[in-house]
Amino acid sequence: MKLVFAGTPEVAVPALDALIASGRHEVAAVVTRPDAPAGRGRRLVASPVAERAEEAGIEVLKPARPRDEDFLARLREIGPDCCPVVAYGALLPRTALDVPARGWVNLHFSLLPAWRGAAPVQHAIMAGDEVTGASTFLIEEGLDSGPVYGVLTEEVRPTDTSGDLLTRLAFAGAGLLVATMDGIGDGTLHAVPQPADGVTLAPKITVEDAQVQWSAPALRVDRVVRGCTPAPGAWTLFRGERLKLVQAVPVLDRADLAPGELSAAKNNVYVGTGSHAVELLWVQPQGKKPMRAADWARGVRIVHGELLGS
Repeated sequence: MKLVFAGTPEVAVPALDALIASGRHEVAAVVTRPDAPAGRGRRLVASPVAERAEEAGIEVLKPARPRDEDFLARLREIGPDCCPVVAYGALLPRTALDVPARGWVNLHFSLLPAWRGAAPVQHAIMAGDEVTGASTFLIEEGLDSGPVYGVLTEEVRPTDTSGDLLTRLAFAGAGLLVATMDGIGDGTLHAVPQPADGVTLAPKITVEDAQVQWSAPALRVDRVVRGCTPAPGAWTLFRGERLKLVQAVPVLDRADLAPGELSAAKNNVYVGTGSHAVELLWVQPQGKKPMRAADWARGVRIVHGELLGS
């Protein structure tokens, strides 16, 4: 088939690479979000998908909005059979959805209908799911509600951050997306409606969502830290400033600390929760680089009974 691929962040690049390498389909163009300011200089930078497409000599379309008539006209000129999508980052209007004869097919990083929305991997970790996966489905105007072509499953490991899990799903999902394109192209694959039961939502994780509540159990604190790593980053307050929590682990044999209470030894830093303590392994003070929690504690000279949190 002739394809127009839509995607923006680094997590979409493995799928684009797999489609380019498949040999069965032509990636005629790529749709991505416009260049965005990045870095200290805030200069405009192309998305990872745009950079990869340009390296491969593929036309790149960067509409400010996918409903822009110039973009729609060019899409019609290209005449794609199908438009595979991975983390594009903008809602597609009906005028765009109607262009490819076989629709827009999204690779979504959950087992639909679970975790429909922008942050399925983060929510799966924060909810304590033991298994998640990826799904390919036909995009409709509803939120991730279209019929499903294929799925794969992936174990959520006890130490997974959302970054770890998303990386594995990006590469496994790339193969699923290619297989889906193959099946649609040769007519052997047909989408099946999602079940009405089991729908959960995964809205974008905000900075406020990422604030650790020390009154919660240790396992909940652990899931929030892992689910919010690398972005937006779990955090707490220490002496009125934000302290990012890069890595922390539950310590199930220690329950002598009040919620948020700090205890620092030579090589260990513990914090009380609503159940057992957690050990801070890596932290990032405001305006500084990540550092070992023990080094941070020595530098700030924690006072006995001092608390983290508001």
